[in-house]
Amino acid sequence: MKVAVVGATGLVGTKMIEVLEERNFPVSELIPAASEKSAGRIIRFKDSEYKICRLADAVSQEPALAIFSAGGEVSKEWAPKFAQTGCRVIDNSSYWRMDTSKKLVVPEINSDVLTENDYIIANPNCSTIQMLLVAAPLHRAYAIKRIVVSTYQSVTGSGYKAIKQMQIERTGAEWGKYEAFYPYPVDLNILPHIDSFTDNGYTKEEMKMVNETHKILCDTIAVSPTTVRVPVTGGHSESVNIEFEKDFDLNELTNILENTEGVTVKDDVKNNIYPMPLYSFGKDEVFVGRIRRDISVKSGVNLWIVADNLRKGAATNAIQIAEKLIEKGILQK
Repeated sequence: MKVAVVGATGLVGTKMIEVLEERNFPVSELIPAASEKSAGRIIRFKDSEYKICRLADAVSQEPALAIFSAGGEVSKEWAPKFAQTGCRVIDNSSYWRMDTSKKLVVPEINSDVLTENDYIIANPNCSTIQMLLVAAPLHRAYAIKRIVVSTYQSVTGSGYKAIKQMQIERTGAEWGKYEAFYPYPVDLNILPHIDSFTDNGYTKEEMKMVNETHKILCDTIAVSPTTVRVPVTGGHSESVNIEFEKDFDLNELTNILENTEGVTVKDDVKNNIYPMPLYSFGKDEVFVGRIRRDISVKSGVNLWIVADNLRKGAATNAIQIAEKLIEKGILQK
């Protein structure tokens, strides 16, 4: 199978290529594509070397699958061009997510919606993926009424420039004396600001969590998010409070999560065992711990959820979608 990775030199694109190899995805030929300035660079995949090409060249090679992580404007222009050749496109940008004609998929939750007619499929936001992987089985069991979520998101979610800013700051460089990605220092700091602010006072990142929850899980769930950037690199963390329509037994709830595909429970507070980005780095599971009743309402639970945002939050989820397309016979090996 010819597989194109669009945005192959970015943080997520690099991780996509890594995950394709790790999961032994049936790639007969890799077509790494990126911007003009990256064209001609050499990357390695499965002990072979591949030259990065321009997007037009990638389209002309007619891949069966194209996985995008190059930003919304690139996806807007180029995803339809790939799709017109019969290529299946899985897009990691936010551009197609709320398009009513496009599916928004977390494979463990709603891969059943995928059909032969889907040529552009949207990959959800990283924070949404890890929250909903935990929330979905609980919604089926107890009917979620409301979610209040505060995120603690890694600088890796902003790409190479953000990581570089933090690294420079850790050398003691004076603020304002170097090129910065964020409007303030990020090291030894916390920024309650991810993406741009909207008219309602919430950021676009926060509204993604609201809108994507409604599209993937249920449009009656009230979602109140606050997204925050923190100076870590291992993954995103979330403090999630869920209020249910039905009451629940805490042991039963925990057992549901222990038996949920893609979720690992790490919850032994007596021995200081709980999820942390330090241990989620490089892993595909979504980790959940600090599972406890909300003592302020009758049917509420508090959860601490952590996942590697570059893997399950982006690259791995996209490739799992492709694996589902093969499983359904929509993509041919």
